[in-house]
Amino acid sequence: MTDPILLTPGPLTTTRRTKEAMLRDWGSWDTTFNALTASVCQDLVKLVHAEDTHVCIPLQGSGTFSVEAALGTLVPKNGKVLVPNNGAYCQRIVRILGYLGREVVVLDFAEDEAVDPERIHSALLADSAITHVAQVHCETGTGILNPLSEIATVVEAHGRRLIIDAMSSFAALPIDLRTMPVDALIAASGKCLEGVPGMGFVIARRTALEAVAGNCHSLAMDLHDQWIYMQKTGQWRFTPPTHVVAALRCALDQYLEEGGQPARLARYAENCATLVSAMRRLGFATFLDDTVQAPIIITFHAPADPAYDFAELYRRVREKGFILYPGKLTTVNTFRVGCIGAIDADAMRRAVAAIDAALREMGVMRFTA
Repeated sequence: MTDPILLTPGPLTTTRRTKEAMLRDWGSWDTTFNALTASVCQDLVKLVHAEDTHVCIPLQGSGTFSVEAALGTLVPKNGKVLVPNNGAYCQRIVRILGYLGREVVVLDFAEDEAVDPERIHSALLADSAITHVAQVHCETGTGILNPLSEIATVVEAHGRRLIIDAMSSFAALPIDLRTMPVDALIAASGKCLEGVPGMGFVIARRTALEAVAGNCHSLAMDLHDQWIYMQKTGQWRFTPPTHVVAALRCALDQYLEEGGQPARLARYAENCATLVSAMRRLGFATFLDDTVQAPIIITFHAPADPAYDFAELYRRVREKGFILYPGKLTTVNTFRVGCIGAIDADAMRRAVAAIDAALREMGVMRFTA
């Protein structure tokens, strides 16, 4: 039986070659595995042109583990963090900071509104106690893209530190840390790199990392300790996700063979355009305006027809070979379709055909209220 295609923001559909990279067992202290880890970290830093200023610290677990590790390590206990909030993953940062006992200021935006750098400027101007800004680049809850370069410029002008959750943008959307002042950029193996889930990483400014020894709330989450140990030994402190690292090394090789970030973005952009145009022909409306939509995951308004039920749509579409993603919004009935992973525009066309067939089977006729 063929596995269904994952139209989700991670885990993703991966290539057979990536899957096969996990068929070998690795010793966690073995020099060959240590070299594998080092090569992955070197390539990840190169992807954002930060070899001269930043280092990559890998961490076991989901991307959220690395978000918490970055906040807990780089924000001092008496720090104060501004969080521009336009979605569920911005809200998760706020929740993490609450667990960490860090003071937080929330700057709210609508979920279909990109973060406005001018409002960040005003907030920083009004509160000199703010030490850091924590920003989600591409908000996975909706697919909205925030203006990272402009935000970084504003934060630097105020002499504050910037931490970026680039979970759904890293490796697909252009990020250049040579021109973008960022203390930490956080991503994971199972997103646009098209590896498997299980490893996050933080690309941190070396000087910022050197200054935070003993700052972290947690031994397991201490990025400074992880980095120092890796520098001394070449090894992870604790049992690494060996098969995940091997799969990521293989996925990175394929990424570079494909043509790197420009080629990955071009494929995802074609997937997105194909999906959106075909879904609109069916009668669906997108939640976001095209001007703020990243080609990562698309949020669609659910049909207003009383025959519509997402669980039933999910089941029927899954039977046809595709897995959808539920909506993340609390006030609007939506569902999401991902454009990322080892898929192409033809897969998107077949997915829309499956959605169309499922809706017809359900008797869904009306899309708007």
